[in-house]
Amino acid sequence: MKLFKKTKTSRFQTLVIGIALTAAATLVNAKPNIIVIFADDMGYGDMSNNGHPTIRTPHLDQMTAEGQKWTSFYSASSVCTPSRAALLTGRYAVRSGMESKAYGVLFPDSKGGLPASEVTLPEMLKEVGYATGMVGKWHLGHLPEFLPTRHGFDSWYGIPYSNDMELDRPKVTELNGGSLGQWHTGVHWDEPKSEYWQVPLMEGETILKLAPDQTQLTKSYTTKAIDFIESHKKKPFFLYLAHSMPHVPLFRSKDFEDFSAAGLYGDVIEEIDHSVGQILGALRENGLAKNTLVVFTSDNGPWLEFKTKGGIAGPLRGGKFDTYEGGMREPGIFWWPGKIKPAIIHDIGSTLDFMATFAAIAGLDAPEAAVDSYDLSGTLLQGEASPRKELFYYKSTHVEALRVGSFKVHFDRDARSAKPAITACYNLDHDPGENYDLRESQAHLLSDFIQRLQQHRATIEPVEDQLARR
Repeated sequence: MKLFKKTKTSRFQTLVIGIALTAAATLVNAKPNIIVIFADDMGYGDMSNNGHPTIRTPHLDQMTAEGQKWTSFYSASSVCTPSRAALLTGRYAVRSGMESKAYGVLFPDSKGGLPASEVTLPEMLKEVGYATGMVGKWHLGHLPEFLPTRHGFDSWYGIPYSNDMELDRPKVTELNGGSLGQWHTGVHWDEPKSEYWQVPLMEGETILKLAPDQTQLTKSYTTKAIDFIESHKKKPFFLYLAHSMPHVPLFRSKDFEDFSAAGLYGDVIEEIDHSVGQILGALRENGLAKNTLVVFTSDNGPWLEFKTKGGIAGPLRGGKFDTYEGGMREPGIFWWPGKIKPAIIHDIGSTLDFMATFAAIAGLDAPEAAVDSYDLSGTLLQGEASPRKELFYYKSTHVEALRVGSFKVHFDRDARSAKPAITACYNLDHDPGENYDLRESQAHLLSDFIQRLQQHRATIEPVEDQLARR
């Protein structure tokens, strides 16, 4: 059966068709490529352009010099799963059931994951012709129905959760002389070997290998990311590169052993920095740099309990698991040669804002469900003030702190009343380390914070706790 009838075409018709096809191709190519590079547990102070004295990050430094560095850029949570859910949906994770009273993150025995009803960044961008690829750590559900390929990604290569999960306890116990050892100091942290963790390495929905060589993760992720870029350079693409490092256990490839003056942790960060340089280099070599927005940030702050293996938050207080600044304020770099003018931005931004921002630069409306996402494109491209003026800091399913402009308050962790107690107030412009409580001098501001919290609470509807599903 023939679907199309052949007809003679005049020179004029051929010319018109040719012009139309050229215009259509130009329209498609006009849509910018978008790359998000996401570190895991990297601290605000873990790169040289944020003040680290011994970790060298020349590629991130160059990216910063050529683009915008945001000094008040936030993840939406201080732990992995909810921060990733918020990035991909433009919604605080509590709205999708990806914050929990019982668990901080998803585990290998979890039965839940990001619900199919959630609209994700790749799903949104596919609607206007984007190829979508993910490389790296997912952590939004390991069962088939929750994998990246079920949430809008055309391809995925990586691990389904953190690289410290599926610990082979009998093997580690044997190596520790019959004892599992202290959780923080056991041999599986001090002298890690990939075989200690039976984490699956996957491609699409197929397990390639259990306990992959973790010294090769950063390198293999980079190779896969560059392959994706080169394979999709003729149409707009969205690439989400989510590194497994510097989450413990720490691994780096042979080329980066004892490479940094900052020890093992520095080696890991400097290999990630090298990866960033390779990604930007691939864009330049393929003539894509001027049509590609690249963002670099992290999912949450450093795991301070691991001391020199856990990174630092620089001048900020706290780290991973905290709603102090060190737990959620992250490196934030936006790079787009010829589009983004070099600048340092002190306004507030968040990974929550990727949805609305990427929608704007791709020429479409953000999903109605992305109620917590602000369009930052005016700041990125025209130097306007950021539209985001406030940020709610979630711990579990409740708000533990709130920033409005320069000021931030912390709420009583146990308070669930209509008017929770404010336990501290800080001016983050003057005191980013949250050292000096201003409740007395700024008492006139506190009622506004309570009102904003109450208004926000009214928008949260009960949903199934995905992290508690077993």
